[in-house]
Amino acid sequence: MTGQRAPGAALPLAGLCVFEFGHSVAAPFAGQILGDMGAEVIKVEKPAGDDARRWGPPFWEGESAIFQTLNRGKRSLCLDLRDEAAIARLKALLLERGDVVLQNMRPGQAESLGLGAEALLAAKPSLVCCNLGAFGRTGPLAQAPGYDPLMQAFGGLMSVTGEAGRPAVRVGVSMVDMGTGMWAVIGILAALQRRAMTGIGGVVDVSLFETAAAWMSVPVAQYLSSGEAPERQGSGAQGIVPYRAYRTADGELVVAAGNDALFRALARVLERPEWLDDPRFRSNPDRVAHQDLLYPMIEAEMLKRPNAEWMRRLDIAGIPCAPVQDVGAMLEHPQTQALGLLQSLPGTGVQAIGLPISFDGTRPEPRGPVPARGADNALLGGNAA
Repeated sequence: MTGQRAPGAALPLAGLCVFEFGHSVAAPFAGQILGDMGAEVIKVEKPAGDDARRWGPPFWEGESAIFQTLNRGKRSLCLDLRDEAAIARLKALLLERGDVVLQNMRPGQAESLGLGAEALLAAKPSLVCCNLGAFGRTGPLAQAPGYDPLMQAFGGLMSVTGEAGRPAVRVGVSMVDMGTGMWAVIGILAALQRRAMTGIGGVVDVSLFETAAAWMSVPVAQYLSSGEAPERQGSGAQGIVPYRAYRTADGELVVAAGNDALFRALARVLERPEWLDDPRFRSNPDRVAHQDLLYPMIEAEMLKRPNAEWMRRLDIAGIPCAPVQDVGAMLEHPQTQALGLLQSLPGTGVQAIGLPISFDGTRPEPRGPVPARGADNALLGGNAA
């Protein structure tokens, strides 16, 4: 078919070389995305390796499960960043082969090593240099360190996560770290597009705090329009009722009856026709105002039947719903399997979630396992470790 990518055709970023001075999660996740899309990713590690190699248990085939999923298919250079000769060889290799430099070193470290964006672009103007920081490149906290839970707190995410009246909780995944990695990739791809037109690279800056603030876009709009800070809604959503999880006879089920027609359909499924004419529930603003009354009434009905029965009834009525699944149930679901989301790292027994992107109907597959520490030091020549 015209326009369809032939099996085995080059991935979109094939031929691109990325140097990743990345540790922990954010920069390695960005490097993993670029690598899965075809780029050669050369990971630069300290002699002991990325700390994430030891973030366990659980460990899987010699490395932490965290490291396995964030660093597949990369190459590894291990060197002492205090060794001037090793740094010189690294810089020469980078300037010879590099298209993109991705780094989340502590503030000022790249510059002190002669690997900052200004120095590298002076030597090779076509480079795209991406800095992943904590609080951003300017401001009173520009030099402060930052980690995902700190940014979930500082950026406001914890203020809207969890149950009302209970202590703050962190979103269970490193969404600020991984979101920053995604913004890094978006910025890099945009800069590469500009380079394709002009021949000139440039600097991309992203940070954990800016990512956390961006995730808060809707709560920020709600605050600015009302003057009231959004509160924690548990599994629900500010300003939409009913729209949350309920306990059932054998589990939990999220029901998203997010408009008036869906609420009326839900009232019929729950066999509570009197709700249809109740002025407290007539419109979404009415239901929001009376949610403390409505939600317990809905859950009392939901407790009468198991998940499967409610899902059957809700599906027939056209009401969106989903069971609250743990990781195992999600992986075993036929939808996950049909999409081929779980992929194997070549030559290993390790599996990981693949990119949530397909090109011409094909999801890119991992091109290799994680690298052994310093496995590619021969690229530097001499003894760089």
